[in-house]
Amino acid sequence: MRVVFAGTPEVAVTSLVALEESSHKLVGVLTRPDAPAGRGRRLRASPVKVHAEEAGIEVRTPSNLQREADVLGDWAPDVVAVVAYGLLVPAPLLTVPRFGWVNAHFSLLPAWRGAAPVQHAIGTGQTHTGVTTFSIDEGLDTGPILMHSDPVSIGDREDAGALLARLAVIGATLLVSTIDAMEAGELHPAAQDSVDSGEVSLAPRISSDDARVNWSGDVLDVDRWIRACTPNPGAWTVIDGQRVNIGTPQAIVVDDSASPGVIYVEKSQVTIGARGGFIVLGEVQATGKKTMAAADWARGYRGELTRAT
Repeated sequence: MRVVFAGTPEVAVTSLVALEESSHKLVGVLTRPDAPAGRGRRLRASPVKVHAEEAGIEVRTPSNLQREADVLGDWAPDVVAVVAYGLLVPAPLLTVPRFGWVNAHFSLLPAWRGAAPVQHAIGTGQTHTGVTTFSIDEGLDTGPILMHSDPVSIGDREDAGALLARLAVIGATLLVSTIDAMEAGELHPAAQDSVDSGEVSLAPRISSDDARVNWSGDVLDVDRWIRACTPNPGAWTVIDGQRVNIGTPQAIVVDDSASPGVIYVEKSQVTIGARGGFIVLGEVQATGKKTMAAADWARGYRGELTRAT
């Protein structure tokens, strides 16, 4: 099969490599344009672009796909494989490949349709998730399901970055298996309203504002939300008038005596109270500073560590 791959972040590179190593022929790659990144806000190529160029695969970086019909026509793909691409596919392009566009989505659809399925699964306390391949249609992750992975357990202390890395490997295998079965005529697409995967739920993108920690929330919910926002967009709070990024907590301590937002500094750890318990901080990063262990940060802090808001 002639395959075009569409993806952008590091998590998509795993699938790109799997397709390179498969029996199928990669004829082109679509990825997002270079974007400002880092402290200097210099333009940086996407991880998918970097890998594709190193592998000698032709790459296109459109800001939208409206004008890419001719390029797709030249590439003549049988299918376009999509993983975390980040652009909507215009309806006229959906029928350019013989077998359409196939997306590997990091949830067991119809659960968690949207841009942040892994974050919302962790943030709402789900115990399992998975990967789905489906045919892209004009809706938001609503197309016919092609394959599901087995359910994947979510670790008690796992953050979104760690879970996404695991799902990327599972998704790469599932994507290649889907295209293999497509070529062999062995797929049996199922409408999402006919699959026994639970009710539809939505997973919209989480903004930086959304990632601010609400210390008045239940300690279990606060812990889940911090882990859900790690590493992106990054949980944060305000301490002594400064923004401080909060990494995955070391632990939680259930204790009804905790006062929400109050900071407790001990020799070897820093904790912040929430409703019903304490969050034991892991790594933190103050604005303009490097990431460090919370205890080291507190030891060198030149100010009052009394309350987080």
